[in-house]
Amino acid sequence: MIRFLVLYTQPNDIEAFEHYYREVHIPLAKKLPGLRRYSISRNTAPIRGGITYYLVAELQWDSMDDMKEAFQSPEGKASAEDAAHLARLSPGMHSMIYELEEIF
Repeated sequence: MIRFLVLYTQPNDIEAFEHYYREVHIPLAKKLPGLRRYSISRNTAPIRGGITYYLVAELQWDSMDDMKEAFQSPEGKASAEDAAHLARLSPGMHSMIYELEEIF
């Protein structure tokens, strides 16, 4: 499985961020083809230094090819373009893609 992780720093305007994220971005992202899971986490606690993130989003696909196809679709392009607006609301936003290996 492949996960796409987005780490949002403290927004400049929390109310504007929350409204936009819930009302615009989540509905766009939920339309991504092949998306298996979409979760958000709050109240992060860094260990051994690091940044406290305001919000963490995880999106999951079955494979890297599935994720690539999703972001090449019209829905994926719209979601990616919309992420630029979120980056303005949450400066310092980070993202990464990783392959999940189940151990247990």
